[in-house]
Amino acid sequence: MLEKTLYGIEKPGRYIGGEANAYRKDFDEAAVRFALAFPDVYEVGMSHLGLRLLYHLLNRMDDVMADRVYAPWLDYEERLRSLRQPLRGIETDRPLSEFDFLGFSLQYELSYTNILTMLDLGNIPFESSLRTAGHPFVIAGGPCAFNPEPLADVFDLVVLGEAEEVLAELVKLYRDWKRSDGRRRRAFLDEARKIEGVYVPSLFEVRYLRDGAIASVEPLVEEYRSIGKRLVLDLDNGSPIPENPLVPLLDIVHNRLGVEIARGCTRGCRFCQAGFIYRPVRERDPRVVLSKAETALANSGFEEMSLLSLSTGDYCRIQPLLAALMERCAPERIAVSLPSMRVGTLTPQLMELIRKVRKTGFTLAPEAGSERLRRVINKGVRDEDLLDAAENAYGLGWRLLKLYFMTGLPTETDDDLECLVDLCEKVWRLGKTSRSSVNVSISTFVPKPQTPFQWVPQLSRPEMERRLGLFKERLRKPGMRLKWHHPAHSMLEAVFARGDRRLLGPLVRAWRLGARFDGWTEFLREDIWERAFRETGVDPSFYSLRERAVDETLPWDHLSARVKKDFLRKEYERSLAGEFTGDCRWDRCSQCGACDHERVGPVLFRDEAVAATAAAHAAGGGEDRTFLYVVRYSKLGKARFLGQLEIARSFSRAVRRERLPAVYSQGFHPHLKMSFGEAMPVGMETLVGEASLALAVKLDPDEVGRRLNRHLPPGVRIEEVRCLEKKPPACARGRATYRISHLSLFVVRSILQVWSQRLDLELVKKTKKGEVRAQLGDVLLDVRQVNDSSLEMDLLETQQMSIRPGAIMLQLLPEASDQIAECGICKVAISPFAELEGKEDVRRANYQR
Repeated sequence: MLEKTLYGIEKPGRYIGGEANAYRKDFDEAAVRFALAFPDVYEVGMSHLGLRLLYHLLNRMDDVMADRVYAPWLDYEERLRSLRQPLRGIETDRPLSEFDFLGFSLQYELSYTNILTMLDLGNIPFESSLRTAGHPFVIAGGPCAFNPEPLADVFDLVVLGEAEEVLAELVKLYRDWKRSDGRRRRAFLDEARKIEGVYVPSLFEVRYLRDGAIASVEPLVEEYRSIGKRLVLDLDNGSPIPENPLVPLLDIVHNRLGVEIARGCTRGCRFCQAGFIYRPVRERDPRVVLSKAETALANSGFEEMSLLSLSTGDYCRIQPLLAALMERCAPERIAVSLPSMRVGTLTPQLMELIRKVRKTGFTLAPEAGSERLRRVINKGVRDEDLLDAAENAYGLGWRLLKLYFMTGLPTETDDDLECLVDLCEKVWRLGKTSRSSVNVSISTFVPKPQTPFQWVPQLSRPEMERRLGLFKERLRKPGMRLKWHHPAHSMLEAVFARGDRRLLGPLVRAWRLGARFDGWTEFLREDIWERAFRETGVDPSFYSLRERAVDETLPWDHLSARVKKDFLRKEYERSLAGEFTGDCRWDRCSQCGACDHERVGPVLFRDEAVAATAAAHAAGGGEDRTFLYVVRYSKLGKARFLGQLEIARSFSRAVRRERLPAVYSQGFHPHLKMSFGEAMPVGMETLVGEASLALAVKLDPDEVGRRLNRHLPPGVRIEEVRCLEKKPPACARGRATYRISHLSLFVVRSILQVWSQRLDLELVKKTKKGEVRAQLGDVLLDVRQVNDSSLEMDLLETQQMSIRPGAIMLQLLPEASDQIAECGICKVAISPFAELEGKEDVRRANYQR
């Protein structure tokens, strides 16, 4: 079944699991089973830190197991449907319908159709009211949970705020419910609503006015009138940094160790939802961060670490923490990045520390082009701050800077647009002499719930396109690249960001018409969405373009981020007056309501010292000698669905986790000195994969193999290691033996019968450089039967040409293409073939057999 499911699928490694540090707990022995679902493709979902934290948190609980599932790519969805197979957890291989909880992470409004895809493939009804005792509880959390109303009828419950403590209480409640009742879902939800931070949408009823606005949101239980978010006050103990982080096998969006150093931001940027829903600021103890990060690096093998928070530069002890981390990381060629830096906090001292290993990227986000507009949005950044940061970066050797802006912010005028263009040109001119480049990203402002701008309208589509057209014309310069957010994405995002329960109708209709991965530019189908809104009688402009009255009942008014609505209203008024509100981390309290200053308040580490730790050993790179090890490895089972880049990365990280004395290249981007032989196609097994590894210390070859085998993914195993004085020359030609299995006896006999009679058959292989042509007799040396369902082929392979056995079989027996497509192919032997010097010699050898 695995061959039928994954053969020919783009990046099949997305669906096989096997990541380093995955838990692999027994499904049947667990009392409570979670499937953590991310409604986007694997590469995006595996990059999300929050889901990883919850995965470790749940699996550390007794009798609880947590698996993961990501949105299937279009080809895999089609394959599952054609085979009538359900979507499964990637570790347990169990259908989603067999779990007790299916928990979705709501990060982005344009992923909502993917939620429907995952439910449908999991054989779970869309609407919570249609689910029975045999279905999992479908729950959600994340930033979009602060207005989940478009999906209110989908979710059984929603977690507002931080889920760490809530999940532990839900697990206990579920155990008790299972023992006492276990059938009546409503009984579980009635008890779950009593947990702080839990929202049960079915316990509220929405009434509407004639003009379409909301009249009221009424609870069915009187004491359950509003829900406040849940907070973890002590991050170090309540949400510890995982010491054994998940390590992906595929390349993902953020393929590095992410270390959260703080939550919350009190800068008060009035467009920023995260800045209001994650208050107050809570920093991790820098000594704990340093200790946990060092352990996590050792247990993961990542080549880069990223310090994460909403505003990393505002972390009180950022400079001593970074200095200590670089002392630990630099000798082992581990880079450290600070992806979320405010312009005024990016100091030359921090830049100097970062560039010790390699110059990781900088994104400078002034957000608005003029200082006037930055006062409106409460972004206290001056033009000089941005230009100083850019000049420092160029002076320290950076050749690429990224600038991020928004257009369509409240009160924006054409003068502000001119200022934006002018500012970009100034940064561009600063780097022009050093041949540097600038990437400018511009998105259209989307008003978000729980912010001071939740009442304002979005730009109309024509106005969006006019402003983007101005930028495309004015920012067209050599060395400057402009990227923009498509207006259709921004408009649809605004509809669902400020939407209510009436939007489920068009959402389901658009999904049934084929809407998938709407957040991906190449997949958004505007015609589908226009038809869906039209057929369901819903006007999207009612949600995106309509200015809301400040006294209007908003769809999310019964859900609280603990920031008072009155405070948001006053901030909106201050924005229109161009008044600045200070950051309560450094300034006086702004009385937003997030803190009670008794139980809840900021957690800051202003005076704590951070002791640097010496690295365990110095990495290689400048050694007097190196020792070359040649490795023969096998790649079997699910591992055959990993590509060569994934295999190479797995070996590299295994070397780092085992702390082998590796040798690194020199220059600005040092990497492990390790190379691989011929790349095996995805889906093909091998017993004879080859790699070479340079070490700074001579070790016993068997010891090298044993140590690395402890860390390689399932299905990948080192079979033999040899130590050589020097790298052997590459063999120009050789005999490769492949075993082809899972064939019918008819196919086996047919291939044996026809192959020697068709040696003049022309084979064509398409490559990036064009077509390679050869006669079958130039390539195929021998075919022999192994058993009734298997045969072996000997092929001649050269550096210029290598034809795969599957392609040869399709040429010999095209009528059996379906069966050949699902066969198993394993490379079982290779041997030098220098005695056959010419083309005619090869063909003569074939004919003589």
